[in-house]
Amino acid sequence: MSHEWIISFMEKLGDYGFLGVTLALMIEIIPSEIVLAYGGYLIANDKLSFLSALIAGILGGTMAQVFLYWLGYYGGRPFFERFGKFLFIKNKHLDASERWFQQYGTIVIFTARFIPIVRHAISIPAGIARMRFSQFILYTTCAMLPWTILFLLLGIQLNNHWDSISDIAGKYIQPIIIIAILSLIFYFYVQYRRRTKN
Repeated sequence: MSHEWIISFMEKLGDYGFLGVTLALMIEIIPSEIVLAYGGYLIANDKLSFLSALIAGILGGTMAQVFLYWLGYYGGRPFFERFGKFLFIKNKHLDASERWFQQYGTIVIFTARFIPIVRHAISIPAGIARMRFSQFILYTTCAMLPWTILFLLLGIQLNNHWDSISDIAGKYIQPIIIIAILSLIFYFYVQYRRRTKN
């Protein structure tokens, strides 16, 4: 996917403001950090309010994951082995997300949102495992909130250079990954202590 194509695509969607950002996140053909950075650009140029961009980011990102959840719920693993390539989901991503879900349980729906490779596919094993939908929505929405705020703020800061977000995103994502993993370790430490006390 060329840099020029991404810029052109986002500028066309940008004409639709709230709806454009929401749809771009729902269809997920462009990484969410780029879409949200463009949302920040729209905010910086008074084309979209911060609240509208925040709602669009959370709504679009959550709906994209709901779609994968339902595909996992009704289609199961065989569906993705056959059609996953059309959704840009490779078997290695599916394998990793299934291992994470089986090993760490439902809490990984929140923490895995910040970890590359598994974050886009983690909703699938949640659907396959018939995770309670209300719980899935809660964890997904809570994870989308800080992610959306971070990249909207970065987009505001970059303004006309929003398309360079990929060059600087790494230094912000790496600490988030570390925090997510440490949170997961702490969660299981607490669970372990509770079990040993009982």
